[in-house]
Amino acid sequence: MKVSIGIFGKNSPLCVIYFLTCFSFIFTSCSKQKDDQLPLLLLGLYATQTCETNPERCELSTFTSAAASSSKVWVAVTFGGNQFVSVAQDAALTNTVMTSPDAKTWTERTAGDSEQWLGVAYGNNIFVALANSGVTNRAMTSTDGINWIMRSLPGGGTVNWTNVLFGNGRFVAISATSIATSTNGIDWTSVAPPAGGYEGIAYGNGVFVIVASGGQVATSTDATNWTARTAAQTNDWRAVTFGKNTFVAVARSGTNRVMTSSDGINWTARSAAENNEWYGVQYGNGLFMAASFTGTSRAMTSLDGITWTARTPLSTGQYRGVAYGNGAFVLVSIAGPASEQVQYATWAIR
Repeated sequence: MKVSIGIFGKNSPLCVIYFLTCFSFIFTSCSKQKDDQLPLLLLGLYATQTCETNPERCELSTFTSAAASSSKVWVAVTFGGNQFVSVAQDAALTNTVMTSPDAKTWTERTAGDSEQWLGVAYGNNIFVALANSGVTNRAMTSTDGINWIMRSLPGGGTVNWTNVLFGNGRFVAISATSIATSTNGIDWTSVAPPAGGYEGIAYGNGVFVIVASGGQVATSTDATNWTARTAAQTNDWRAVTFGKNTFVAVARSGTNRVMTSSDGINWTARSAAENNEWYGVQYGNGLFMAASFTGTSRAMTSLDGITWTARTPLSTGQYRGVAYGNGAFVLVSIAGPASEQVQYATWAIR
């Protein structure tokens, strides 16, 4: 660190220029006082650092079990409105929604109907969940995650919806046979999909990306007109996310079960921490996290989507849903006792 001080005239302010080479910043402070402001400047710099800007200073805690509201097939989880919301694939059971403000304490909620809820997303101050079962209405919405209203999707009870995302001001629902879009989660427009049984969807840098269990990838700038792309490998791709200007997809099978892309068009195969059945992936605050059904280490993390580190939630969990919010990553499992079906780990400045 170098300090340069210059005084210009009897009543001129004392100009202090701090060259903080270790932080790659230059601070200029002008004051009529001669007190050294460096400690305050350093303190301010330290306080503004986050895991997004300084991930090397952050640490992921060990996973801790949080009891689900009850033992169900919890398949998806999201964060919005300052709370986590998870949905379950139990068509014959009631209360297939649970919520939590902190990832630790979960409360059972009543869904709009008892269906096989597979996806949930948050945007425009509303939660949207969709199902692959139901006679006519296969979607539901909620403004608080507690009270849910059933909604109609194109195709009525004929389309088995698999996932939903909010991006660029709209919700996008995907299935093997149809795509639908909505700005409010209530009124939906049907879109012709590219060929493929699509499971995962992400949005970033003005591009929507969908990945399929049959190895397909497609992109769109408007969620209406889709173009087929070539995956890095023809794997059973189950999920995709976006962070750090990078799309990251994970697969249930294949030699390299991760692939990355800067534009959604050109993809590069990457090695997973373990060749597990990866079903979920999420980016949050500088870190990618993937969740698995199988394996010794059923979670893995990466700062760049390329190099992955194995993590160890309870090995009894079959994890499909993963979300980030309020400084924590949350995994939900489709099987196991309720006391073990939710796992969370904090991600914070050391």
